Amino acid sequence: MKFFVDTADIKEIRDLAATGLLDGVTTNPSLIAKSGRNFLEVIKEICAVVKGPVSAEVAATDYDTMIKEGDKLSAIAKNVTIKVPLTPDGLRACRYFRDKGIMVNVTLCFSPAQALLAAKAGASFISPFVGRLDDVGTDGMQLISDICQIYSQYPHFETEVLVASIRHPMHVVESAKMGAHVATMPPSVIKQLFAHPLTDKGLSQFVEDWKKTGQSIL
Repeated sequence: MKFFVDTADIKEIRDLAATGLLDGVTTNPSLIAKSGRNFLEVIKEICAVVKGPVSAEVAATDYDTMIKEGDKLSAIAKNVTIKVPLTPDGLRACRYFRDKGIMVNVTLCFSPAQALLAAKAGASFISPFVGRLDDVGTDGMQLISDICQIYSQYPHFETEVLVASIRHPMHVVESAKMGAHVATMPPSVIKQLFAHPLTDKGLSQFVEDWKKTGQSIL
């Protein structure tokens, strides 16, 4: 499974990239607004740090403006992935960019039927939002299971399942068990993946026992 970080905080991205565990970045208008910085500058800076796909979302909702915005965004760097909404105009734009060899992330997916449409439009990634479904009393993970099952029936589909709106580590683990290709998550969730009390306890014991030996490796 690939790990993407869902943020526009360049410091967080640099720190995670340094671990060697980061495969890409996703952003959205809300994250850009939170950063308080110029959108195009942020995307350019992120693309210089991360070699993998960097999702940059169009702000427009109509086809013609999506194309203009997407063309401008794709010119920033080769690893820019144009992010479009799962609407008729968005999927039409998806096909336009894919025909040009530009990666596309179709976002705001909430049903298997929508995911099927995105795959037929040639999307590089489909972003089902599990956390937002959980918030309204629906099983978000069932959506991931359904999409993975559908895509597995059609080997010619090249669309990768990018699990979004992840709220905790178990969203990541369950998605991986289902065969989802990518998980995008806030930096806080990536850090939680490291955590286990028995790891901390075991390491503390090893450190104390090593001190008792009076030895030094260096």
